[in-house]
Amino acid sequence: MSTVRQMQPSLTPKEISDFAAVWYRKLDVHAPMVEVLPFLAEEGLIMKFPETTASGLADFESWFQRVIRIFFDEVHTVKECTPKISGNEAEVHVVVQWEASVWNPPAPNSARIKLDADQTWKVRRSERTGGLEITMYNVNGLNYHPGSAKL
Repeated sequence: MSTVRQMQPSLTPKEISDFAAVWYRKLDVHAPMVEVLPFLAEEGLIMKFPETTASGLADFESWFQRVIRIFFDEVHTVKECTPKISGNEAEVHVVVQWEASVWNPPAPNSARIKLDADQTWKVRRSERTGGLEITMYNVNGLNYHPGSAKL
């Protein structure tokens, strides 16, 4: 008896765009890790943020738990999501507008950050979920809007 592995469909631009939108919604609402981790590869994950590089799920979780205690009232708006698809993998250029509030004690008020983050992702079809997963996430640069607070 032989087992035939089903061919998974190639990625599509819409699938990748929808994935990015849901990913950012999860970040906006500070979703529980059980909802966030399925978006990330279990093996070989590299995520480069301006302040640190997370290698693997444990590093990402440390980063995420720290930033959700710093930033609030977050809104991510995808402005560009351009994939170069190769079967079940893609390199994706993402530009996301990020707005967030931050309070730095003892300041009397919070400050609002508003910027465009230029990013490069690598995504692939997940063998464990059948959906997409991020294998590489690199923040290439941050472009602050006029009047924005700085990180």
